[in-house]
Amino acid sequence: MIDLTMNETQLARTVERCRERNIVIPTFEQMRDPSKTPDKIKDELKDIELWDVVPQNLFRITWKNVPTDKGGLFRPLPNYMEIPPELTGVEARIIALVGKWFPTGAHKVGAAFGCLAPPLVTGQFDPTMHKAVWPSTGNYCRGGAYDASILACDSVAILPEEMSQERFDWLKTVASEIIKTPGSESNVKEIYDKVAELKATRDNVFIFNQFAEFGNYLWHYDITGHAMQEVLDKELGNDAYQGVCLTTGSAGTIGSGDFMKQAYPTSKIAAGEAVQCPTLWLNGYGAHRIEGIGDKHVPWIHNVRNTDQIIAIDDNDSMNLIRLFNEDAGRKYLVNDIGASESFVSQLPLLGISSVANLLMAIKFAKYYELTKNDVVLTVFTDSMDMYQSRLKEARETHGTYTEKDSVKDYHRHLMGQKTDAMIELGHYDRKRVHHLKYFTWIEQQGFDLDELNAQWYDYPRYWENIQQTTPKIDKLIGEFNEKVGLI
Repeated sequence: MIDLTMNETQLARTVERCRERNIVIPTFEQMRDPSKTPDKIKDELKDIELWDVVPQNLFRITWKNVPTDKGGLFRPLPNYMEIPPELTGVEARIIALVGKWFPTGAHKVGAAFGCLAPPLVTGQFDPTMHKAVWPSTGNYCRGGAYDASILACDSVAILPEEMSQERFDWLKTVASEIIKTPGSESNVKEIYDKVAELKATRDNVFIFNQFAEFGNYLWHYDITGHAMQEVLDKELGNDAYQGVCLTTGSAGTIGSGDFMKQAYPTSKIAAGEAVQCPTLWLNGYGAHRIEGIGDKHVPWIHNVRNTDQIIAIDDNDSMNLIRLFNEDAGRKYLVNDIGASESFVSQLPLLGISSVANLLMAIKFAKYYELTKNDVVLTVFTDSMDMYQSRLKEARETHGTYTEKDSVKDYHRHLMGQKTDAMIELGHYDRKRVHHLKYFTWIEQQGFDLDELNAQWYDYPRYWENIQQTTPKIDKLIGEFNEKVGLI
């Protein structure tokens, strides 16, 4: 649950810090509808770059930024794109929200803000005293360090040592401390061990654990969910919305599926992971290369009982397709031989590695359910290739120059060759089997409350609805906080 207990002593210091730093906190309502941003802040944003570490950019934590690097305000609709059938091989319409146009270039800055806002405006987190600790596999700690830097607060970013170099390079500009833990994407236990060590040895750390913080879930339920609904309101017409397909890391983004299923009760929620680390699919484990997903456990905030399908993606498919989509020979092949438009192919760098995995999930989902041209599937492109140019360089060094022959192979094998393997449609006890995996991480290892774990399953859906209904309470607290700061 989200704790809204007040600490008035610490709150007074936080209010003063925000007054000194010219910080106004956006509400969830303003992130859903940024046209409600104060006019003064809108005027100031016209001269500010998207990634600038300045307070005004908190109001750019929204899906509706004008897609430009500097000076942009807001669009009436979220940033999204539809993938043409030349690149999916299915008749169904696949539509994706685009995450590149957030500060930091990834939607995780929103999840980090969702975790930060409640303790900030209640005084539980004091930026004048605490160091903010962001356990992550990459983009979340980038977003958290970004948010905390605006507060002039020291941040500790914890992430696996094998994540892309771009993540580390950018973190050096905002985080006061970067801790590299052993392993790769799926080595989250090692991150938790480091968090436990910090808590035991330091008295000034405040942990923002995205895997357990319901602010992450709530931000996506409310902000991403509404964004998806607005896209469907524009695009659906007489077509049928069938479901959302999302690879899971912290299981924050998949919270949007709960919102969408309430709006479209017959729709489905598909959770994805890597074949190489099939925790949800087979209770399995392993290392993989789809950065940002598949963390070898079931996050505390994953509403497993509302999940309908598990789809596993081969990381070889994602890693080969980022070359097809980003190398000159690949793009030429897609335009000249496959018939994709140049304007669309020029947008393919909007898909980072996990975004490609999300696209492949949607293709497999459409094939499994035999969807037609009158069906719509949603997904999210969480970040872009801005964070993975080093992976392209590594591929060139390992496999050589990318050629037309490589393009033909990758298009047909890794894109058109998607099948309905490595998938499971979940029944009641399949869901319960996945839910039970939470016990070993959260009860045995992390000491969470067993009664709450049982409530997630047996007090369903009320447990989750109570969290979903927290937004107005948080917005009220944010409004009161801003009044105390006195800048608007």
